Amino acid sequence: MSWSHAIEDYTRFLRLEKSLSKNSVSAYTHDVKELGQFAEEQLKKEPEELIGEDISLFLEHIRSKGLNHRSQARRISGVKGFFKYLLIEEVIENDPTELIEGPKMTRKLPDVLSIEEIDSIIESFDLSKPEGHRNRAIIETLYSCGLRVSELVSLRITDLDFEQGFIRVVGKGDKERIVPIGRKAIKEIGNYMPDRHSLPKIEKDSENIVFLNRRGKKLTREMIFTIVKAATKNAGVKKKISPHSFRHSFATHLVEGGADLRVIQEMLGHESITTTEIYTHLDSVYLKDTILRFHPRSQKKG
Repeated sequence: MSWSHAIEDYTRFLRLEKSLSKNSVSAYTHDVKELGQFAEEQLKKEPEELIGEDISLFLEHIRSKGLNHRSQARRISGVKGFFKYLLIEEVIENDPTELIEGPKMTRKLPDVLSIEEIDSIIESFDLSKPEGHRNRAIIETLYSCGLRVSELVSLRITDLDFEQGFIRVVGKGDKERIVPIGRKAIKEIGNYMPDRHSLPKIEKDSENIVFLNRRGKKLTREMIFTIVKAATKNAGVKKKISPHSFRHSFATHLVEGGADLRVIQEMLGHESITTTEIYTHLDSVYLKDTILRFHPRSQKKG
């Protein structure tokens, strides 16, 4: 099987059978294309001809580029997934990546904002500007609902049920979930809607989208990053913050408030509880206090 044919089939498998998003499919296939290029140019081999030693040579090749451990690990993960697919399809009988291990990873905890920092970011917007109410509503919704950026920009007016206090979110793999929305987020979206309605023109395919740019089009992911970066700077917050930081903070503050991890998993739309644990940045003081309060061996006996 040629590399182009194998990658085309694998792309279709990821999109249709695994129901991955366009961005995830692109990331996975990028790793496989890099392996394919190396195998064709350096080894003169098709996918089913590769053996463990060939994969090791490929890993030496990507290490020589100076990639950090995290980037190396991602490539190894992508390549392993490809060969697992070839096994399922019976293109190969033995997985050449079976004995390949990725570099040892240290878990990098994301920066988490305090409630005070979030408030200062939200208050930093100039409401006299046309985009002021919109940007404030965006940040409040990210934090209130723990949304991914892709979920925020795709949020539809018909997904909003303010009377019941919920929104419907379409997450990865087009999976829907219902998420509570706080009173502040409802208020900020309500403050923004008159500005949205007063736009000179709204594109036909964006008529049901909540957050629009001044040309009446759906916002891009890049625009959300720009909004967050500018607001963080204006608020004087020195942490390295991205839109996902509000999702991290949402989860962390819920756990610190006593919420069950399984409930947070459901609200974040995670398939695995392990992923939710990574998003909940719990500092050592909080963990110590929790253990001392609740562990039976730590409680004082009268």
